[in-house]
Amino acid sequence: MTQARPRGRPRAFHDKTDQNTIRSLDRAMALLRALAKTNGLTLTELADRSGQSAATVYRVLITLQGHEIVEFEEGAQRWHVGAGAFRIGSGFLRRANVAERSRGAMQALMRATGETANLGVENRDEVLFLTQVETHEAIRAFFPPGTRSPMHVSGIGKALLAYYPEARVTAIVAEKGLPGFTSLSITSEASLARDLARTRERGFAIDDQERAEGMRCVAAPIFNAHGEPVAGLSVSGPAFRMTLSEATRIGQEVRRAADSVTSAIGGTPAG
Repeated sequence: MTQARPRGRPRAFHDKTDQNTIRSLDRAMALLRALAKTNGLTLTELADRSGQSAATVYRVLITLQGHEIVEFEEGAQRWHVGAGAFRIGSGFLRRANVAERSRGAMQALMRATGETANLGVENRDEVLFLTQVETHEAIRAFFPPGTRSPMHVSGIGKALLAYYPEARVTAIVAEKGLPGFTSLSITSEASLARDLARTRERGFAIDDQERAEGMRCVAAPIFNAHGEPVAGLSVSGPAFRMTLSEATRIGQEVRRAADSVTSAIGGTPAG
């Protein structure tokens, strides 16, 4: 039986040998990756890091320079990533939509945990839920797109607040206050500060029935290219299924899923 050939690939795409690899392009990409991790490198430093001869590296650099992919700093005799690379990379940003890139991670989270997965962002100092992947369980969390929640009693809200500058957190609290919704709601700035510190320490936030009795939520932030939190992934479920120990286990999965989305949109996780 003849194997179908996906469009956009040559007839020999099933062949995984070196003949399908352009070695000079491989070398060029390796040099670009090395430059992207630094504030510039000399020719000798690039040759040492890449394991290539200085003559070979120079030919690659001159070719890339012709397309403005790299730039040469005369004074310091250093090579840098150029404006052409940024223009090419910006094409990726046009399709790096957080909601689009989160869908697969949310579906995987729902299958792995058996609970509803959610995506939310901050909007007007509140959490705005964008989309979710519902569990098939009869009793489940449900946040229709457009639902809002105070940040201090939301898993996603606390995951975002934990990485906001302190001044911004203070401003949000001053504007919105810390109203209580259940006996477990955070209602003091000191308690919120402790909770956010714990969130940063473990990498995920827990809403322990703080917005609605009987419901728990675990969330982790998604970061942009500047290391700023721009969205949050969460898993929500009834407390009788999602015990605190189970929430801690799920938190690790949510953290990994959020990190995968951060990577998919070209983001940089906070230190």
